[in-house]
Amino acid sequence: MLKIWTDGSCLGNPGPGGWGFVATDGKNIAERCGGEKETTNNKMELTAVIKALRAAKKHKEIEIHTDSQYVKNGMQTWIKNWKKNNWKTADKKPVKNKELWQELDELAQNIEIHWVWVKGHAGEEFNERVDDLARTAAEAYK
Repeated sequence: MLKIWTDGSCLGNPGPGGWGFVATDGKNIAERCGGEKETTNNKMELTAVIKALRAAKKHKEIEIHTDSQYVKNGMQTWIKNWKKNNWKTADKKPVKNKELWQELDELAQNIEIHWVWVKGHAGEEFNERVDDLARTAAEAYK
């Protein structure tokens, strides 16, 4: 199974932002990062997972490690009702970052994803690495 760690970062919110991911199949490790000049932390968290899934398109079972409850809860719980309610939240407001959620949902359709929440800044090796990647990418857009 492919294991992926993702993170997003934003210097100010909104402000310059970055995303990063590390993927490993147990033998090889790949990492990528990027960013945007004006974005939000949540957009970068979502973008990190989207970029990782695009890169891992041949894999059918993936374990995604994230320190973002927003991403994990969104994909495991909230998205079902958002789609049922025409992309409205429980209080009838439009879902923020709808286009990113829709893209992530589409990418996840034919993949068995195991979501793992990781406490941020707690010394977990790959979570620390993706945090560094995302922050460095955000700094480049400062």
